Amino acid sequence: MTQQVHTEPAELAQRVVDELSEKQVEDIALIDVSKISSFTDYFVVGTAGNERQMKAVMDALDRDLGLDGVRLRAREGSAGSGWVLLDFGDVVVHLFSPEARGFYRLDDLWGRQAPVVRFT
Repeated sequence: MTQQVHTEPAELAQRVVDELSEKQVEDIALIDVSKISSFTDYFVVGTAGNERQMKAVMDALDRDLGLDGVRLRAREGSAGSGWVLLDFGDVVVHLFSPEARGFYRLDDLWGRQAPVVRFT
């Protein structure tokens, strides 16, 4: 069993952004919600081009962060639904299909009150 390791929230968020970028996830947004949220410090939002890519990204994040002792606390949604939430504690990852991303506009909603950094 891997021991939970404390990683600084900003460092973990950047690691997630890097992992998503390596997996060719598009329109990555890093949202600092630490001042307006009591349950997490960062949202990382990205668009996966298809169901297979979304599943691969989910598995890679769980595996790669897990190797460093960062535990996946919860997973909601499914690749087939077009939306997945991965809760790593200080960082919550939202992966969307292009259609779901346009519909939910999560980064726009939270971005009204929190700083958003976009990676293209």
